[in-house]
Amino acid sequence: MKQFLFMMLLLPGLTIADTLRIPIGQQGGDLPHLPQYGESRRTVLERFGLADEEHPSVGNPPITRWDYREFSVYFERDHVINSVRHHSSTSQNIKEQQ
Repeated sequence: MKQFLFMMLLLPGLTIADTLRIPIGQQGGDLPHLPQYGESRRTVLERFGLADEEHPSVGNPPITRWDYREFSVYFERDHVINSVRHHSSTSQNIKEQQ
């Protein structure tokens, strides 16, 4: 019986939780559409120009990353496999807007 009462007292504490909200912010508001899966390196180069930094290929199949100011593009051989926007904090966005 004592175990049952103990569990009943402990149970409500386990079911209460806070909600954590993480704002998305203003990321990518003015960026053109990112390179899409399957696009060629040539197409990315024509649309966005030379990357700020090109990392050497790694692994097999070779994966290469091109870093632009606001996003990075990942290639497998000569085709895009992913594009990601760089994180920018809300305070940084506010400073840029002023």
